[in-house]
Amino acid sequence: MSPILICTGRNVLLPQHDVPVPATITVDILTGKITDIVPGYHTRDTYQQDHIHWVDAGDTTVLPGLVDAHVHLNEPGRTDWEGFHTGTKAATSGGVTTVVDMPLNSVPPTTTVEHLELKRTAAQGQCYSDVAFWGGVVPDNQVRSFRHYIQIVKGFTSMLQKHLKPLLSAGIKGFKCFLIESGVDEFPCVSKNDLELAMIELQNTSTVLLFHAELEVTNTSEATEATSSDPTLYSTFLQSRPQKLERDAVALITSLQEKYPVLRCHIVHLSASSALPIIRAAKSSGLNLTVETCFHYLCLSANEIPNGHPEFKCCPPVRESENQDLLWDALKKGLIDFVVSDHSPCVANLKKLDEGDIMSAWGGISTLGLGLSLLWTEGQKRGVTLAQIIKWTSSKTAEHAGLGHCKGKLQIGFDGDFVLWDPIAEFMVHSIVYIH
Repeated sequence: MSPILICTGRNVLLPQHDVPVPATITVDILTGKITDIVPGYHTRDTYQQDHIHWVDAGDTTVLPGLVDAHVHLNEPGRTDWEGFHTGTKAATSGGVTTVVDMPLNSVPPTTTVEHLELKRTAAQGQCYSDVAFWGGVVPDNQVRSFRHYIQIVKGFTSMLQKHLKPLLSAGIKGFKCFLIESGVDEFPCVSKNDLELAMIELQNTSTVLLFHAELEVTNTSEATEATSSDPTLYSTFLQSRPQKLERDAVALITSLQEKYPVLRCHIVHLSASSALPIIRAAKSSGLNLTVETCFHYLCLSANEIPNGHPEFKCCPPVRESENQDLLWDALKKGLIDFVVSDHSPCVANLKKLDEGDIMSAWGGISTLGLGLSLLWTEGQKRGVTLAQIIKWTSSKTAEHAGLGHCKGKLQIGFDGDFVLWDPIAEFMVHSIVYIH
């Protein structure tokens, strides 16, 4: 008889309920799948079999494991920034049982099948959580032959590109691209023409194209409003990445979607509330567009960030509290679909902590494993329920990454990924440790 794990508790968050209820979950240990869920909190003597592994959650809340669909693990190549071992361990410490790794900042980036296999090999034997992978769209992995252009002109005839469809066949969950320089040389940004080539190729697939949605346009009025060149002032950095960059990028993406409406497009880490009207119009018109924001945009505000502290730098930037309120409103109304960490660590010298130089510091915030606690803390002030938070951090993120059939819910047939969580416990994050 196959060994089983049984978890019983008085507060189990099931997908058909808005609040936790007493329930008992059975997991087949060999397959890792949930085989049964019955109402009620049960005691050990209810089950007499010897092959049972028993978990009594008591009053602790039982949640589905979180799915963080935007994580930079950086291995191989920049494992000193973060790797599979440390990153997935941090994830599980905060209830994240699945992470989806971005195609950068590893060396090489995940832009070919060969590079994907290097990642998978590096991950072997190191992971505390499940790991899936995004692929990347960069200029170098587009076919640029004259014949290709002729085929496009003659009716957008599909031509198997060098790397995109092979990556899909190899199991990646979708593709990410940048509309502004990424910060690492090996992952350059794409042009509008690059995007058209990629969207033509991916149009008849079930994948998703992810956009770092900042579009740099020179001589914009907003970009020239900076009142200081002091690199230690947070305001200097904030004024260097105005909301207009995000608005222009979202406008470009939605205009391209009108030409290629079948392909789902996704805006990663939205920070600019001024882009919300464009998103609302796109969704209202039926475009297949999804949007994420991040824990730090919902829980930090520029008003509170001290000068000389590059640890708060990320791109796009944390903006003012009024902007934060509008992001929360959009999230609660479903205009923003879900929340991720965009965990993007680095080594200490790249953060310029001693100099306090925000402008030249690496742009990335490390929050992997803190998201559930952050959203619960801030969300309670805004009337948000636990069920809403799990929807934003588990079921919706699983669907986004093509894992909605097996992750993100405590449901029969799904993976038995569950978390024991105490909503009353408190802890203080004193600092994020950067390795020298």
